[in-house]
Amino acid sequence: MSFAKLSKQLETICAINITPFYMNTKEIDYKGLEENVNFLINNGAKVIVPCGNTGEFYTLTIEEAKTVTKRVVEIVNGRAIVMAGVGYSMETAIELGTFAQQAGADCIMIHQPIHPYVTEQGYISYFKKIIEALEIPSIIYFKDPNLSDDVLKELAPLDKLVGVKYSINDLQRFAKVVREVPKETNITWICGTAEKWAPFFYHAGAKGFTSGLVNVYPQKSFELLKALQQEDQETIWSVWDEVLPFENLRAKYANGNNVVVVKEAMEQVGLRAGVTREPVDPLDKEDQAEVSKILASWGLLNEKAGLI
Repeated sequence: MSFAKLSKQLETICAINITPFYMNTKEIDYKGLEENVNFLINNGAKVIVPCGNTGEFYTLTIEEAKTVTKRVVEIVNGRAIVMAGVGYSMETAIELGTFAQQAGADCIMIHQPIHPYVTEQGYISYFKKIIEALEIPSIIYFKDPNLSDDVLKELAPLDKLVGVKYSINDLQRFAKVVREVPKETNITWICGTAEKWAPFFYHAGAKGFTSGLVNVYPQKSFELLKALQQEDQETIWSVWDEVLPFENLRAKYANGNNVVVVKEAMEQVGLRAGVTREPVDPLDKEDQAEVSKILASWGLLNEKAGLI
């Protein structure tokens, strides 16, 4: 597949699949992983992203991250694009990317490096060396507001850079960089802050968006995507109103609830999600009740489950 063709296929929802952990041991539930990935594909997901932040990438060991990527590639079996998350040091990111490439992943998503001291040229060097070390293409996860968009403008001409997951909620800034990067590059712009921000980013130039909600309610996520693509304003804002309470709950505690709300919702509707690993705690009773209220408003809970 050409880089340009793969880039075009990112104009959709990037489904950030969760990593299910057993309640008592917090070991990875690989059977649950298989069920969840199949659930996503059976409900229309065209891009699956193992080892994303909603997949608790930073709680996984390097070997666990490799195994999750390999298992997801095997489960997907060509039915969707697999975009494997990589990160940490440059050498570790290349190691993870090389493994993903050998396992059959279609592309990688490069997390921003965790480091207390950064420079823009250092970031550019980090991303560029990872991108150039692999044969498969890369997507940059860009979320540090202290970095200028010059980072992206300098990297944009690289053929193997096929997308940017832009996660800085500054729409004027985003619209400006989209217009300043030449159209002939292979970049697809992706809203990295999910359904809550997708309508705004879409009109500023993002052709796809990431989603954690898709693990719970894929029909609603794809209803929003379709409405955006068809410029159906009434449906766009109707869906936005429906999902906003869920996304706001995920954003609680400075986004500390991001993953655990998704996992709680999955468990309540009968999907296998399990618990989160430290440093994320389970939801308190108030937030659990709020999840139930939202799910009930969507008609996803039933009397058999004893939840409505």
